[in-house]
Amino acid sequence: MRQFLVERLPKLTPERIDEMLANGEFAGDDALPLPADAVYTPHTFVWFHRDLRDEVEVPFEITVLHRDERIVVIDKPHFLSTIPRGRHVTQSVVVKARRMLDMPQLVPAHRLDRVTAGVLLLTASREWRGAYQTMFDRREVEKEYEAIAGAPGDCQLPTTVRSHILKIHGEMRAYELPDREPNAETRIELIEQKNGLGRYRAIPHTGKTHQIRLHMNDIGLPIVNDPFYPDVIDTPIDDFSSPLQLLARTLRFVDPVDGTTREFQSQRSLAEWDTALEG
Repeated sequence: MRQFLVERLPKLTPERIDEMLANGEFAGDDALPLPADAVYTPHTFVWFHRDLRDEVEVPFEITVLHRDERIVVIDKPHFLSTIPRGRHVTQSVVVKARRMLDMPQLVPAHRLDRVTAGVLLLTASREWRGAYQTMFDRREVEKEYEAIAGAPGDCQLPTTVRSHILKIHGEMRAYELPDREPNAETRIELIEQKNGLGRYRAIPHTGKTHQIRLHMNDIGLPIVNDPFYPDVIDTPIDDFSSPLQLLARTLRFVDPVDGTTREFQSQRSLAEWDTALEG
């Protein structure tokens, strides 16, 4: 087994592999540690946790809004990734919630941008994953977001924005293609305004990456503290001082398992609006 690991894992030195074997960090399908002299068996899996780089701790807590045998609903803070990826592995909702709730099969039914806060639905185990993820694919979930931007001025609201959005893997920003058939639609409404700011309700009828952020920018009302639209702002990974003022406020759907109506609301508020009210 040791020789097999050395050949298959060239990024790990033989010394590191020996250390991991000694610490029981390699396991078979039965989850039991593999000794170095274990016999290699074809068509089986060997499991291990890869070494992770140090991550800056996101200084905000996740809140559980609801938990039952099928789903967990999280009130996600700004700056916490939904899933482990890239530079954000331990600092993700999935990793933190699995550890906090001791639920190793917990996975999200949909995603929120790392810089967006609010209601996030996860499934408790593999058997429920398909039913709840499919709701989002079929657009059977009603979602409402809250955003803070400049006062509307001459912008006529409410309005519905439609465009064709393209997100290329590996690129930070999404793009709109004006000569293509729209694949994204958002209704934008003004809730109230004060001290030069507006509080807006955004209702997406599709779920494209950065859709609300792009559509708010399209009508001349970019969301406060957006690091991508209209311009890319280079923000250090450990700078948590200016959260994007976008909140997934409400999630509403008919439960695909028992047919009941479910509705969950974020308990968070947006700091820029709180400040405007104080002023």
